[in-house]
Amino acid sequence: MSLVVVGSIGLDTIETPQGKVQDALGGSASYASLAASYFSPTFIVGVVGEDFPEADLELLKRHQISLDGLETKPGATFRWSGRYQDWNQAETLSTELNVFADFSPQLPKSCRCCSSLLLANIHPRLQLQVLDQTERYDWVACDTMNYWIKLCPDELTEVIRRMDIFFVNEQELRLYTGIENIFAAARSLLALGPKLVVVKRGEYGSVAVMPDDLFFAPAYPVERLVDPTGAGDCFAGGFMSYLGTQSELNKAVIRNAVRCGSVLAALNVGSFSVHGITGLDPDTIWAKVHQLRNWA
Repeated sequence: MSLVVVGSIGLDTIETPQGKVQDALGGSASYASLAASYFSPTFIVGVVGEDFPEADLELLKRHQISLDGLETKPGATFRWSGRYQDWNQAETLSTELNVFADFSPQLPKSCRCCSSLLLANIHPRLQLQVLDQTERYDWVACDTMNYWIKLCPDELTEVIRRMDIFFVNEQELRLYTGIENIFAAARSLLALGPKLVVVKRGEYGSVAVMPDDLFFAPAYPVERLVDPTGAGDCFAGGFMSYLGTQSELNKAVIRNAVRCGSVLAALNVGSFSVHGITGLDPDTIWAKVHQLRNWA
């Protein structure tokens, strides 16, 4: 039972009302893989430059994340700089694609047959490229963002048609479907093929929408918000990793997967970069998951 995560790996410079960090580990695949590592074996697929810090590689290894699919290419690692004045939306100050500009994901043999596959937030064309290399997965999911919805909606639609699970936030959902009501919008996505649409609602939790069911999950309470970067990736990573330990996609499994994702997302936002989800005691995570179950 294992999860493969394909996405960006980068170095982030982030400023929030709580402070600032520079060249800290970031990227959708980094957040999702670290969150996932608490529930099942995890493989990361991405690209970094020659300047990628050895300490960050060691961190991934300490979490027993397989680096079989990690490429190191000549040049600089992808960098992103952002500032939060509104906690719900980062202001992008700069984006330097560097080696990520020519990223062409190649799945090693060890990543072609796994329990779960998460296509984290990257260009839909790259997500399709990964799908064309896969041999067998029990569950396949993807995430996206406003930029891809506006830039290449047709390619994104092709990806969604091949998904079991689609992660999307409220703003993205309305933008893609043109439907204001999130429940009607989510059901229109189910008509494209996914078995499940998970609508991420930030501090208000999430809604898992199935053809015959709705599950409203609260967010795990956060007393001190430091850095919301990567929260959605942590949610998806925790969700898919837990799902990979299960044999079927039923209502009980979906609800537990949502709770796992919610707890990892909450832990993540309490520190800058990935520090909120590193070196944790799995028993602490499960205790919080059980709390969410009792509250809901």
